[in-house]
Amino acid sequence: MPVQKVDKIWMNGTLVNWDDAKIHVLSHVVHYGTSWFEGIRCYETPKGPAVFRLDRHIRRLFDSVKIYRTEIPYTEKQITEACLETVRANRMRACYIRPIVYRGYGDVGVNPLPCPVDVAIAVWEWGTYLGPEALTEGIDVCVSTWNRPAPNTLPTMAKAGGNYILSQLMKVEALQAGFKEAIALDVNGQVSEGSGENLFAVKDGVILTPWLASSLLPGITRVSVLQIARELGYEVREVTMPRELLYVADELFFTGTAAEVTPIRSVDRQKVGDGKPGPLTMKLQAAFFDIVKNGKDPHGWLKYV
Repeated sequence: MPVQKVDKIWMNGTLVNWDDAKIHVLSHVVHYGTSWFEGIRCYETPKGPAVFRLDRHIRRLFDSVKIYRTEIPYTEKQITEACLETVRANRMRACYIRPIVYRGYGDVGVNPLPCPVDVAIAVWEWGTYLGPEALTEGIDVCVSTWNRPAPNTLPTMAKAGGNYILSQLMKVEALQAGFKEAIALDVNGQVSEGSGENLFAVKDGVILTPWLASSLLPGITRVSVLQIARELGYEVREVTMPRELLYVADELFFTGTAAEVTPIRSVDRQKVGDGKPGPLTMKLQAAFFDIVKNGKDPHGWLKYV
């Protein structure tokens, strides 16, 4: 969906006008994908706008940058406050927050070290990522022909801009084949994740999700849903997940900041369960939305703007 322009973007400590938030065409990030970012949601709650797990997202941002031997020229506290400042400056009630760290203009060689480390934070309105009916009706997905990176190639624990070139291939392939989304396998042929979401399966009442060694991003919504499920009394396992489980699972669903908790109704044109969002999926979705939309937050996951 097109990004809706707002007033201000935070760039290197200063709020600038949306149309003035520009970088040089020879910035290192343009040529080599040297960026690290987060996707964070701010929800409208009865107590006012609140950001979901902001501290955990900022921690992951710093971890991603560290993996690539880079340092952010601000503290976690400063970036956290800058996110809130940007939401306030644009008078947002609910929005998507995108902090991004990137190598700027300095040198166009592969070596990133001579280039400055710049930081920007943008916010905009963003509705249901996979379509307005996705959360209630579920989506149709396929198994991608593209695999997630092998170990010791691209570090998948880092949310790096360059990693998402692969996600683009997966997404375009799925859309052109008539699906909403794709599921990738890892180098060993085991289930990994979607193009921008983590994956869960339900089989015989047990909730299963691929473990981190299956080349997936450690999702913030993923770990939150794992905790919610355990607190509701469900058995949860992080496992090596074979592809065929996708076809015999009772339920499947995606999690992610953008996707939230999205049911999957078919894989490769085979129904998941009865082809409708499953009861356990919808119970977890309801529990998640009760926290982020109704403000019923026993964990202290919401940061009020």
